[in-house]
Parts: sequence; C-alpha cells; structure tokens
Amino acid sequence: MPPEAAPRPVRVLAVASGKGGVGKTNVSVNLATALAALGEQVMLLDADFGLANVDVLLGLTPKQTLADVVAGHARLDEVILPGPKGVRIVPSASGKRHMAEMTPAQHAGIVQAVSAFDGPLDTLVVDTAAGINDAVLTFCQAAQEVLVVVCDEPASITDAYALIKLLARERGQPRVHVVANMVRGPVEGRALYDKLARVVERFLPEASLAYLGAVPQDEHLRRAVQKRKAVVEAFPAAPAAAALREIATRIHRWARPSAPRGHVEFFAERMLEAGGARA
Repeated sequence: MPPEAAPRPVRVLAVASGKGGVGKTNVSVNLATALAALGEQVMLLDADFGLANVDVLLGLTPKQTLADVVAGHARLDEVILPGPKGVRIVPSASGKRHMAEMTPAQHAGIVQAVSAFDGPLDTLVVDTAAGINDAVLTFCQAAQEVLVVVCDEPASITDAYALIKLLARERGQPRVHVVANMVRGPVEGRALYDKLARVVERFLPEASLAYLGAVPQDEHLRRAVQKRKAVVEAFPAAPAAAALREIATRIHRWARPSAPRGHVEFFAERMLEAGGARA
C-alpha cells in the first residue's frame, strides 16, 4: 500500500483589534465565508470567551458551546455548527465569567481540541476578543498570521498600536497585517494605515506591518447583520462585500505554509508553551 499522505499544513489566522466596536467579528465572519467561497475548507473559532457573538451574527442557535468542551461535557465535533458556504463554526459562550477568566493552560486545552479535529481543513480563523488581555495575546502569538482591524478614530489607532507593541516585544509576533475598517474609501483606508505605520516605524522598529486592504462604511453591513448573514452572502454586490472578497482573495493567494509553524498542531504547542510559562 502507498504511504499515507501527510496532512496539508493548516493556515491559522487570528483576527484582533485594540478595542471593541471596530467591526472585528464582522470581518472574521465575512473573511471566513469568502475564503470558503474560494474553495477552502474553513473553520471559524469564536475565541471571545466572555462576549461571544459569531453565532448571533449568523443567526445560529448552538445547543452546546466551547463552555461545554471546557467542562468536559462535549467533544469539539459535537459543538461545531454549519455556517455559510460550509464554514465550520465553533461557538463560544456569552456572559459566562468562568470562560472569560480562563487560564492559558485552559486556552491550550481548547486549541488541543481543535487540533484533534480530523476533518479536512485549510484555514482556521480565530476571532479573538477585543483588547489586549492575555487570551488575545496568547491566541495571536500562537497563530501563523495576525490581522489587526482598525478604524479611523484616535482610540482605535492608539489601542491597535498597544496591541502590536505587546505582540512584538512580549510575544515574539512582530508581523501584523492591518485591515482598515469602516472608512469612506480606499484613499482614506490607505491614509489610516500610513498613519499607524508611521508611528510603528518611529517607536517600534522591531514590528513589521503590511496593509491588507480597506472595508468601506456601508449600509449593507448593517442590513446584513439584521438579516443574520455575512454581507458577502446577503449582498454580494455591496461595496463592503467586494472589499472583503478582495482581502480574502489576497489571503487565499498567500503561499501555503510548508513548515510546522503552519500546522494546527503547532498552534496547540505554542499555546501549551505559553501556558507553561505562566503556570
């Protein structure tokens, strides 16, 4: 019998933001959906353990969540929900204090559960919580690629810089892709990125930023949320949908990971290392 082919390395993409209210989860949901539409096998992990809302945005009603996995009451495959374009949704729990206060070792246990998933998988999108708490930093540290969503307001820019600084100086994750969200157009999006990049270049030379694209302010986004659908599916001709598909296409064209760093298994190892360092 021919030797069994090694599994394809999985791209792990963490989506973060320095503060809430910048549309991070909407970006995560739509990028996952758009990547699936491009033929990728995608899993979307809701890693906002205190205020989870991926299921809310998509109109899903989970019977069990990651809280049940953490408690040992369910396996990961038992909580996965079917999402748009075949995206596998791993829902979290909202309003549960014990989930928001999990230790790094418990975070590692969750990712170990993800690693045990034996279905076909090309990309794991991790929708982190807003802010710069330990869980956010640990998930970003463990991911292969980090996307930071920022909008054109002082608090968002300041908090995005704080997140990038902590990732570069404390977590060994200097490379960050930036998505400018809720801007008036491509010119404003690029100007917003340039503003952040100048600050990083001056005060944080060890960090490396890359501009991934801009998503315009678009009434269709609000309407899609009301319909409980991703805008790329509900209103595919909308400006925001076109912009999100373009960003997804850029991600899809990135070279596939070839080293262990791209494996979900390595993602779990990084989580365990982080947990051990803080034990």
